[in-house]
Amino acid sequence: MMRMEKKNKYALFEITPEIEHFAELCEKNTTIEKDLYSKYEVKRGLRDVNGKGVLAGLTNISDVCATKIVDGKEVPCAGNLYYRGYNIKDLVRGFLEDGHFGFEEIAYLLLFGELPNIKESEMFHETLVERRTLPPTFVRDVIMKAPSQDMMNTLAKCILNLYTYDRKADDTSIPNVLRQCLNLISQFPMMMVYGYHAYNYRMGDDLFIYAPSPDLSTSENILMMLREDRKYTELEAKLLDMALVLHMDHGGGNNSTFTTHVVTSSGTDTYSTMAAAMASLKGPKHGGANIKVTKMFEDMKAHVSDWEDEDEVRQYLNDLLEKKAFDQKGLIYGMGHAIYSVSDPRADIFKKFVKQLAEEKGCEKEYGLYALVERLAPEVIAQKRKIYKGVNANVDFYSGLVYSMLDLPPALYTPIFAAARIVGWSAHRLEELKNADKIIRPAYKPLASYKEYVKMEDR
Repeated sequence: MMRMEKKNKYALFEITPEIEHFAELCEKNTTIEKDLYSKYEVKRGLRDVNGKGVLAGLTNISDVCATKIVDGKEVPCAGNLYYRGYNIKDLVRGFLEDGHFGFEEIAYLLLFGELPNIKESEMFHETLVERRTLPPTFVRDVIMKAPSQDMMNTLAKCILNLYTYDRKADDTSIPNVLRQCLNLISQFPMMMVYGYHAYNYRMGDDLFIYAPSPDLSTSENILMMLREDRKYTELEAKLLDMALVLHMDHGGGNNSTFTTHVVTSSGTDTYSTMAAAMASLKGPKHGGANIKVTKMFEDMKAHVSDWEDEDEVRQYLNDLLEKKAFDQKGLIYGMGHAIYSVSDPRADIFKKFVKQLAEEKGCEKEYGLYALVERLAPEVIAQKRKIYKGVNANVDFYSGLVYSMLDLPPALYTPIFAAARIVGWSAHRLEELKNADKIIRPAYKPLASYKEYVKMEDR
């Protein structure tokens, strides 16, 4: 066999001619005709043609409702999200009216199935506070070494490294897994913020690492640790807290939570499970969508001269769908959802506060552009594509705007999502361990014909 010419060390990070050749073979031999999915009745994305998910499990944790029965028929309705049977709108209204932060109260509800009383709430708070710490030298040995430009990768690395510090890392009993989950819920904000500072330090910025305060809520600690002057407003903390609550869980079928169930069913440890969920959430079609929305609007603002001109905005949206604008993917990010058809309750809640925040921050014009796109996008999509249900703004549509007005760095948009969703992942992992005893293994139909092996000299 001909010996390959020696390459320089940087070839490891380059698309070489050899890689391009192999990639052509890969694309040639991995393509499956789309009509075969219909022929064999394969539910692509584990959803039918109407977008309804294939039933893969049972859960008590949360419910996503987007339809109702009218005259014996299932019809679309305004979306509702339930945590342990409680409507998310009632939960948010409850803690806002009571004047307290909601993260710990709703985390308690998702993990344990009941709303806490005052004594239980205090005990849970103290439990999380005592776990707001990282192993000795962890910041130096793990977070500060080779920090990634993507915080989701940094966090996955941190979570996997915590395995080595845990003497009972592989114990999958409910008490031990709960201990691990509570640790991760408490440690996540620190790993997220410290990882962000470590990367900025590598890029030449000043380094400052602040310990979390036992007297502050989760959202207050995130803002305090993130900012060099440690200052934040009450409105900022309340909005971030509400964002965390809205992102905590979304049924068992969303990609990262289903990943949690799948990986948990294999019998693996908590750290590997959470790292897998993180990998899922990072994707731009899942948790990374809020960054895509923000970048899409930045591109829109650069190419649309009059943000109030409906025709000009409509044309840009058409260009998006025709793969002529932004990233040429043919998507209007933040519009549409796998479940909701009329409205996303999380987006509805966000929208009320977005308008208020925009007025306080002097961003009314920008909010107006978002509102215009929210109104026009469903019309444009319906004209261009065959859709089986309604198209609405999802939670990612407004969350990016909220985070930008809160002066949060885009690098932390998806990690903030993860800081909330790790509560839901924990609840679902515990539920899977308690109730399921089989590894999740769906079937794939093989299409390749059987072949006889041919010796190399005869090929």
